[in-house]
Amino acid sequence: MAVKLHRCKNEWVKIGGHPCWRVQKALDDAGVEYETVHETPTFARAKRENTIKRTGQQGLPWIEFDNGSVYR
Repeated sequence: MAVKLHRCKNEWVKIGGHPCWRVQKALDDAGVEYETVHETPTFARAKRENTIKRTGQQGLPWIEFDNGSVYR
């Protein structure tokens, strides 16, 4: 897959205000194939070492492209 969606583990939360769900739904609606990567821990933002290293931010979600670039 060319795209990886880095999101929280709470896939059961499917409300309009949840950012991970909004991005996942937009990718689904656009027909984009992607791999889901669950970032942990969900509530301890400061411990999201991979997210901070790759995006410079603590927030989820973010998208990783096949060339290694990221979009947050």
